[in-house]
Amino acid sequence: MTGDRDVEDLLRELAPQVLGALVRRYGQFHLCEDASQEALLAAAVQWPADGVPENPRGWLITVGVRRLMDQVRSEQSRRTREELIAVATPQSELLGLPADAGPMDRDDSLALLFGCCRPELSSPSQIALTLRAVGGLSTAQIAAAFGVPEATMAQRISRAKQTIRENGFDFSLPAGTERSDRLRAVLHVLYLVFNEGYTATDGTELTVPALSREAIRLTRWLHRLLPEDSEVAGLLALMLLTDARRPARTRPDGSLIPLAEQDRTMWDQDQIAEGTALISAALPRGEAGPYQLQAAIAAVHDEAPTMADTDWPQILSLFDLLELLAPNPFTALNRAVAVGMVHGPEAGLRALDELAADKRMARHHRLLATRAHLRELAGERSAAAADYLDAARRSTSLPERRYLAAQAARLETAARPQAG
Repeated sequence: MTGDRDVEDLLRELAPQVLGALVRRYGQFHLCEDASQEALLAAAVQWPADGVPENPRGWLITVGVRRLMDQVRSEQSRRTREELIAVATPQSELLGLPADAGPMDRDDSLALLFGCCRPELSSPSQIALTLRAVGGLSTAQIAAAFGVPEATMAQRISRAKQTIRENGFDFSLPAGTERSDRLRAVLHVLYLVFNEGYTATDGTELTVPALSREAIRLTRWLHRLLPEDSEVAGLLALMLLTDARRPARTRPDGSLIPLAEQDRTMWDQDQIAEGTALISAALPRGEAGPYQLQAAIAAVHDEAPTMADTDWPQILSLFDLLELLAPNPFTALNRAVAVGMVHGPEAGLRALDELAADKRMARHHRLLATRAHLRELAGERSAAAADYLDAARRSTSLPERRYLAAQAARLETAARPQAG
C-alpha cells in the first residue's frame, strides 16, 4: 500500500505532464483538462490501495484518453469529433493498453506554461489559467493568491479556457518581444506556485513541498533554456535561497517557527551556495530586476549566522530599490519591517500606517501580524496582543493561525498582574 502523501506528491508532479500530452495530441484544451482531472481523481482513489502502477504517467494518459473519448461521445457533434480523435489515437490506446512511446512520452510542462500565457489572455487570466492547469492549484487557492473572491476567479478561469477553445492551443515557444512579454507572465506564475508551496494560503499544513519542488524544477528547466536571462536566474536563486530554510520552519508537530527562532544549522547549505552563486553571477550582467533584488535580500538573510547578525541596512537599501522598481503592497510590508529594524519600531509603524491606507492590505492578516510584531518591539504589549489575535482570526492557514493566537496569548499572560 502506498502512502496518501506519496501519491499526492506524485500526482502533482505528473498532472501538467499528462495534460500537456493530451493537449499536444488532441488540441481540445478544455476537454483535455477535464479528462486529465478525472484521470488524476481515479488515481488518487485507486493507487493508495492498489499501489502505484509501473508506468504511472502512461496509466494516467491512458485513463485520460478513455475519459476524453467518453466526453467526445457525449458531445452533439459526436461522430465528427470521434473520427478526428480516432485518426490520431493509436489502436493500443483505444483498447486500453499502456500509452505508446514517442511524443506522448515527452514532458510538455514548460510548453504548457508558455501556451497558457498567450497574448490573447489578460495577464491575470494567463497566470490564473497556468496556476490551475500546470500548478494544480484549486480555484480557492488561486483566488487567495490574487486577493479576490473565489467566484470571481472561477469566472476568470472559465473565460480563459473559452479563449483557448476559440483560438486553439499553440505548443510552439515564442521568440523576440512576444517571448519577453510571455516570459514575465511565466515567471510570475512560477513565483506564485513556489510561494503557495512555501507558505500555503489555507489548510492544515504550513507548506506544500511538492508545489515548491515543481516550481523549482520548471525554473531550472527555464534557466537551462535561457541561461543569459538574469531574471530567470534571479527567480531560481530566490527559490533556492528561500526553500533552503524549509527544514527549520516547522516543529515535529507541524507548528510554525519564525525566522528569528529558527535553528540555522538546519538550513540547506547546498541550496544556499547554489542560490548565492546564481545571484552573484546575475546581478553584474545588467539592470537588476525584481526577482534578482528579492534573491539578494534572501541571500543577506541566509548569510547571517544569527538574526542579530543580519545586515538590516543592506536589506533596507535593497527594499528601497525594489519598491522603486516594482511597487507592491507586500514589498512595502516587508520594507516596513526593515525600517523598524534599522530606524526603530516606531518608524516601522509609521511606514505601516501609510500602507494601511491601501484597501487591499488594511485588514490583511500579514499587515496585522507585522504591526503586532513592531508594537511588541515598541513595548505596546496590549495593542500587539490585540493585533495578533485579529490576525489569527483572519488567517486561513491553520499553522499560522495557531502561531498568531499563541503570540496573543503569550502577551496577554505577560500583561496580567501577578499574584503576590
